[in-house]
Amino acid sequence: MQKISQNVENEIIYKMSKTYNVYGIGNALVDIVTEVDDKFLQDNNIEKGLMTLVDEENQTKISNAIDMNNSNMQCGGSAANSIIAVSQFGGSSYYSCKVANDELGEFYKTDLSSNGVDSNLQSEALEAGITGKCLVMTTEDASRTMNTFLGITESYSKSEIKEAALKNSEYLYMEGYLVTSENGQEAMKHAKKLAEDSGVKTALTFSDPAMVKYFKEPMISVVGQGVDLLFCNEEEAMLYTGKDSLSEAKEALKNAAKKFVITLGEKGAILFDGETFIDIDPNKVDAIDSNGAGDLFAGAFMYGITNGKSFAESGKLASLASSKVVTQFGPRLESSQAKEILNELFVEA
Repeated sequence: MQKISQNVENEIIYKMSKTYNVYGIGNALVDIVTEVDDKFLQDNNIEKGLMTLVDEENQTKISNAIDMNNSNMQCGGSAANSIIAVSQFGGSSYYSCKVANDELGEFYKTDLSSNGVDSNLQSEALEAGITGKCLVMTTEDASRTMNTFLGITESYSKSEIKEAALKNSEYLYMEGYLVTSENGQEAMKHAKKLAEDSGVKTALTFSDPAMVKYFKEPMISVVGQGVDLLFCNEEEAMLYTGKDSLSEAKEALKNAAKKFVITLGEKGAILFDGETFIDIDPNKVDAIDSNGAGDLFAGAFMYGITNGKSFAESGKLASLASSKVVTQFGPRLESSQAKEILNELFVEA
């Protein structure tokens, strides 16, 4: 019988003592996914390919110009999509968020629970207000553009952080979109400190190039002395590090994270496992909607590393999962699709 090392034994004991693989924090938004053309974006002065924060009046105006009968609605937000992915692949997850006591808030609460995710919404009375909404507009070239009204989630604060659930998790996963408000930044720093003090590993996604471009100083402040795991795409990596090439950026990111993932779209991804760079090959598909690809990559990857998969195996799983989601509309897979992906990669014939 092969003897395992003390480090491996300690890791097994650590994992067995935790209730959740991943504890996520982020904006709770009801995603409304729809199709538009480039002219629609131009006519409504919407910057293509980015997430733009708007007020409710502006979003309502845009929504009224869209065929909402052909749109799909589900609970979302960047981190929520990742946390749901962890659950769909068979992991355990918890999401701390904020919705209002309106119709969309109840919808969000129910949809999150039906996807197997525990949350603070299950034990708290919802506050009066308006639940946030994200209008996700997909164009023919598979680009996604987001028009977001934060609603009550704009007041997301450290009071939404549930210490007991966080301490009972292997990873804290933070959504970069929270840096747009001071209370959101405070919540991220509070959660990060709780995690670090409790031996919980920290993970962060930059979420969107705009978060790094326009909120770089707050983002640097949140990163602080570094995180255990960072998710970003090529553009975000270069914006954050101030480097002009990917080769320079990936070296500079070592100062921000012990390990990291740089997604490269149709070119695959680059992983850094703390010692070595690992290239993850892309899966060639005909993409029709890039919405949620990065979120799903992060969720599938975190499922992998918290459920016995190596860094490279988790990268392959995440790459395959994200390649599947871009061939359909919407930011998530069905649970049955997640199981099929696992079987395709890890179950021997």
